[in-house]
Amino acid sequence: MIETVAEIPSTNGALLARVGAGEGVFENHWLITDRQSAGRGRAGRVWTDGFGNFMGSTVVHLRTSDPMPQTLALVAGVAVHQALMDSAPELTRLVLKWPNDLLVVDAKLAGILLERQRDTVVVGIGVNLAQAPSVPGRATASLSALGFDVQRDTFAEHLAARFADALTRWHLGEWPVLRAQWLSRALPLGTLVSVKDRDHGEIIGAFGGIDNDGVALLRLADGAVHAIHAGDIEMVGSHASGG
Repeated sequence: MIETVAEIPSTNGALLARVGAGEGVFENHWLITDRQSAGRGRAGRVWTDGFGNFMGSTVVHLRTSDPMPQTLALVAGVAVHQALMDSAPELTRLVLKWPNDLLVVDAKLAGILLERQRDTVVVGIGVNLAQAPSVPGRATASLSALGFDVQRDTFAEHLAARFADALTRWHLGEWPVLRAQWLSRALPLGTLVSVKDRDHGEIIGAFGGIDNDGVALLRLADGAVHAIHAGDIEMVGSHASGG
């Protein structure tokens, strides 16, 4: 089911409020908005999308048999990638960047934000269909500027179907297959990237993929492999990534 509202501060915030109030929010129910006045990204970054873009959220109810919850961001990334290719089959150089962005070349086209309340995870997704917000120091892209006219409601239908399929498979224990699909759509292995580590400062290395729990791996110059559990990977020499 897709519920549409004209304007809302945040679709994630609205669903979190419903969950907190004990309202029954079912999986595969989407709340999408024409305009979002207080959208947000990772680490509190502002990511307010404009009219014509996709701005929506859904929920996942965690089960004891599920894979690690942090892998949901990657599963959502696979679904968004598939929905974009459904909507714009000729789109090229679309890649997933750990943990939650989709880039075209080095510009952010879409982002994902997960927020958890007890055993429910709200999955928020923003996709620049019609326009790309101006973000200082970060390159952004839109499908429209790339020559693709994709209507919001059409994209929403593609995404709802792709996410429902991916989520069902995730619940059924097919994370290893979904992990492989994520890797096949991600930044190429060996891409030079950096990450700001809380304990070690900025670390630069070659992207080494993800482990079985969805943790990013960096191969350092001395051959050591460093696991990245939190933070944002940035391509070295690029201002592309968003949050």
